This record gives sequence, C-alpha cells and structure tokens, in this order.
Amino acid sequence: MASKIRVKAGNVEIGGGSKISVQSMLSIPATDIKASVSQAKKLEAAGCDIIRAAVPTAQCVGLISALKEAVSVPIVADIHFDYKIALECVAAGVDKIRINPGNIGDDSRVKAVADACKSKNIPIRIGVNSGSLEKSILAKYGHPTAEALCDSALYHASLLEKFDFNDIVLSMKSSSVATTVDAYRLASGRCDYPLHLGVTEAGTEFSGLIKSSAGIGTLLMEGIGDTIRISLTADPIREVMAGIQLLKACEKRTGGINFVSCPTCGRTKIDLISLANEIEEKLAGVNKDISVAVMGCAVNGPGEAKEADLGVAGGDGCGLIFKKGEILYKVPEGEIVSALMKEIENL
Repeated sequence: MASKIRVKAGNVEIGGGSKISVQSMLSIPATDIKASVSQAKKLEAAGCDIIRAAVPTAQCVGLISALKEAVSVPIVADIHFDYKIALECVAAGVDKIRINPGNIGDDSRVKAVADACKSKNIPIRIGVNSGSLEKSILAKYGHPTAEALCDSALYHASLLEKFDFNDIVLSMKSSSVATTVDAYRLASGRCDYPLHLGVTEAGTEFSGLIKSSAGIGTLLMEGIGDTIRISLTADPIREVMAGIQLLKACEKRTGGINFVSCPTCGRTKIDLISLANEIEEKLAGVNKDISVAVMGCAVNGPGEAKEADLGVAGGDGCGLIFKKGEILYKVPEGEIVSALMKEIENL
C-alpha cells in the first residue's frame, strides 16, 4: 500500500499520501550542458515533476548548477560508484541523489554521503535492477527473482539506516513485468519507504508503453507507488506524456484534457485515425479541464460520448460538432479541426 514515510525533493513531496509524481531522465550527454538545459526546459513544459540527470564524472557536476538555474523542477543526480561525485552534487545544490550505498565503498564513504544529504534534507533513491544484484543474493535465489530484488533494495537501505538516514526512496525494476510487480508488492509489505515505480529496459515507445502500463498500472491500481517513470527508447517527453496519461487512466490524477476516440468500424466515412491524431496533438497545448471526443459516426457518436464537453462525430465527408451529446452544427471534413478547436477556445 501507499508508503507511510514522506520525503521531499526540492518542492516535490514523495510518499505519505502525496500526489504521485512523474519523472523522466535527460538523454543528452552530461558534457553538453546547453543541450541538456534545453531538454530539461522542454520536460518541465511537458509537465515533468522530477528530472534525473546522469553525472558520470566530477567534470559533469557543473550540469547540476546549470539545471538548477534553468528550471524549477527538482533535479536528481544519477551516480554510480564514486561517492565523491555525490558529495559534489550535494554541494552544487542537487535536490535528490540516486546511488546504491553498497556500491560506493566502505562505511566511511556511505556515512559521508548520508551525512551530507541529511544536512541538506536531500533524499536518496536506491535503485536496484536485475543486473545489479549482489553475488550473495544471486547465490541465494539462483536468478533475479522478485524476492532477490526486494532483498537487495532493503540491504542497501540498511546501510544508510546504520547512520540514522531514512529519507530513502526505493526502486526494484526488472524487464519482466511479472517480476517487477511481485518485487514492489513484497517491498510494500516489508517497508514504509516511498516506492519509485518502473519497468526497466521496457523497449521502444510501442512495446515500452505496453509493458510499463501493465506493470506500473497494476501496482497503481493496488495503491502501490509514490512516483513513476515510464522508461522508453524514445524522446523523454514521450515518457512524461505517457506517465501523466497513465495516472489519469488509473484515476490517480485529475485535470487537463480527457481525450476519447472510438476505434472506427464499417460505418466510418471519414479519415478518423488522422483526424483523431491531429486533434489530440493540438489539444496537448490546451490547459482546460474538459473532455473531448472524436467519434466515427453520427449513428452512435453523440450518444456514446454524451458526457463529453465537446466532440465531433463523423458523417459522409463531414463532421457533426456536438456538446454534451447535443448536435450543434455540421461542417465539411476539412473544417472539422478548426471548428472543434474554436468551440474549445470558447468554453
């Protein structure tokens, strides 16, 4: 179930009943600060709640300061192995650290990172996946099982707990949807830390959306999860859009455009697929809490979508603009988009 512990990354609260946040990660090399900043601004504009950036070397720490100056979204530094980079990112004003304590050396190094983060109220996300499990845990379970992932995450958390550090977020991702879901279920029952949901290496936009929706969506509907990232081999902005839509579909977030469209059938006499795609794209820039429907035919369209604030039902080379199920007027197919958008503007 939802975590009891609440942490705060910059101006975003995670866990403890807070709003579920959507994350993404910069895909630009950390050395290219200008392009990274540009991408971060686009992610912020798309509605991304938390932005993660890889910081592979000490020379890349300057990216953190640049991002903090450019956007108001909390910035997470993704660090592997080198605890000194973590300390430098803390000094640079980062809002959250992603690091696995068991990978950075002895207790003195773990304590240094824990103390630095604690002094500035910076949470740490522990992220384990199928390829990062400890040899002892793999030997115990034989392969990366859900139990193995959960044990590994809690082991890393215990290393921070030794130094009285509890501002922790956990993630345990697998490329297997079933393993991912089971791992988070186990963690939800064994700890109170906020959980960062995701299916790792999910794939391209098409396959990745299906895997992520199946895995993350299942957990969200069970009340598990406090922040999400839909990992796609695609533009990070697509991750953010998908994450927001998934939260809406699971009724974990409200507001904004609710877009519905029918799957078409033999009654359809307009190019509904192109029409729906064009309208959905234009609606991406509309900041109104309304429902918009694009339906294939006048026979069922207005009736099936009578709850929509506005919509269009296809006719024979034309479209019927309707409002709350009531037909307003008919327009030629080529004027459907402009007519519908004008009605939306007038709401």
